[in-house]
Amino acid sequence: MVSQEQRRRQLAREKFLRQQQRRTDARRKSRTRNAVIASAIGVVLIGSLGLYTAGAFDGDDGKSNAGAEVTPSAAPTSKVPDPCEKAAKGEVETMSWKKEPAMTIDKSADYTMKLSTTCGEIDIALKAEAAPHTVNSFNFLLNKGYLDHTKCHRLTDSGIYVLQCGDPTGTGTGGPGYTIPDENLKDKDVKGDVYPAGTVAMANQFNAQTGEGKDSGGSQFFLVYQDSPLPANYTPFGTVTESGMKVLTKLSAAGAQAADPTTGNTAPNATVVINKATVSKS
Repeated sequence: MVSQEQRRRQLAREKFLRQQQRRTDARRKSRTRNAVIASAIGVVLIGSLGLYTAGAFDGDDGKSNAGAEVTPSAAPTSKVPDPCEKAAKGEVETMSWKKEPAMTIDKSADYTMKLSTTCGEIDIALKAEAAPHTVNSFNFLLNKGYLDHTKCHRLTDSGIYVLQCGDPTGTGTGGPGYTIPDENLKDKDVKGDVYPAGTVAMANQFNAQTGEGKDSGGSQFFLVYQDSPLPANYTPFGTVTESGMKVLTKLSAAGAQAADPTTGNTAPNATVVINKATVSKS
C-alpha cells in the first residue's frame, strides 16, 4: 500500500519531470528558431539575400565569392498560380575565372543590363561611372553567357523586399571564382539605410559585427521591388526601369516558399528563370 506521503512525493517528481521536459523542448525550439534566423540573415546582411555563410565555398583564387542572404526569411505564403512562363530550353554552363576581368568598359558611357526572364523583360540602367568594377564584371560575365538559364533563387517578402539572382548553382553559394570591390556605398539614392524600390545592388559577405568580408562581391545581386531597410554595405550599381518594375511586382505578388532547411533560401513561388542576360552600351 502506497502511503499518502509517498504518493505526494511521486506526484511532485512527475510534475518536476514534466517541467524539465517543457524547458528542454523550449530550449530546443529556441535553438532551432535562432539557427533559422541566423541562416536567413546570413553573412551578407550581418555578414551574410539572402546570404552565403562566410567561407561556404572557395573560388579559384582561394577567396570566398559573393553571397547574399540579404534578408530575413520570408514567411511562407499560400500557393498561388505561377505568373511566369516555361523556361527556354538550355543548360547552365559551369564557368569560373581566377581573377577579376580587365577593365574594358567606358566609364562615361551608358550601359543597360537586360534580363530576359520567364516572367518578362527586366531592363536595368547601369551606373558605370559610380560602380565601374561591378558594371565591367557583369559586362564580362554576361557576354560569356554566365547567367543564361539560371534561376533567381531567393525572394523575401517580409522585412525587406528583394529578388536575388546571379548564382548559376541556384543555391546561394555560387560565384565566378573571383571577387570585386565594394563601390558606390554613398549612393545619393540610398538614404537613411533604405534601398529604394528599383535599386539593383550586389550581395556580399560583409559582417558588420566583425568588419570582415569587405570587397567580397561576386555575381550574386538583388533587385529591390519595394523600399527596404538595409545598411549601406551593398554596392548599388543599377536601377530597374518602369517596365521592369511591373515584372518585379507581378512575380513578387506570388510570394515566397518556406525556407529551405539546407540553404535557408526562400525561393520565389514564381519560376523566375533568366533565359538570357546581356549588357549593352548605348
